[in-house]
Amino acid sequence: MNALIVEDEAHTALLLQEIIEQDDDFMVIEKLESIAEAVQYLSKYQKNLDILFFDIQLADGKSFEIFKHVDVTVPIVFCTAYDEYTLEAIKNNGIDYVLKPFKEEEIHGALQKYKRLVSSLQAKNAAPVIMQTQDDKKFQKNFLTQHREKSIIKKVEEIAAFTVEYENVYLYTFEGEKYPIFKKLEYVESVCDPSQFFRVNRQVLVNRRAIQSFEPYFNRKIILHLSIQLPEQAVVSRLKVSPFKEWLER
Repeated sequence: MNALIVEDEAHTALLLQEIIEQDDDFMVIEKLESIAEAVQYLSKYQKNLDILFFDIQLADGKSFEIFKHVDVTVPIVFCTAYDEYTLEAIKNNGIDYVLKPFKEEEIHGALQKYKRLVSSLQAKNAAPVIMQTQDDKKFQKNFLTQHREKSIIKKVEEIAAFTVEYENVYLYTFEGEKYPIFKKLEYVESVCDPSQFFRVNRQVLVNRRAIQSFEPYFNRKIILHLSIQLPEQAVVSRLKVSPFKEWLER
């Protein structure tokens, strides 16, 4: 499940991301610092999100201003140093209200509350939920890249892997070509079909068809042998080994 953090304190946002991603069911796909950034991002990508974490007091105002510009339909956990906005938070999709400095168990508790809400809704209305997921989830079919002065379109089925190299994201085709794309890997992951692509670690998102075999690696990780050559070996992080094996068998 994809999470978005809106928090103007970088160290707090990073800490929050680390706690959220301790739960293998969640991935933080973006961290934003302002109302303006949040409005722009949610206007385009809200459909790819499952849960939001909002600080209330941001550098350019209170995060409640976001709701004046975007019809936010995603559940929100408010994390703030102020305790006087509880009622307003509840009125604006708030499912939990966590006071700073927050504890790990409070964030995990909010995630569990979200899971219970989703499970409850699915149990009450299982068929419509399944139909909505299939109809509404649109995965990206092409990526736009650049070679010198020429723009190039690469179909998703041509792409073997996406990697982060020195903070830049590149795609690798099955033909061994390498092209830059001007997106974050978190965004790429959110718009690629999860039945076809798996985020094996923070640097690599790999296509199922590119995986030839794998073997044990140190510290309970596994190393992949791919049909293409990447700058570094594709290693599945320890916490992702079990989900990765389950994914391969689907």
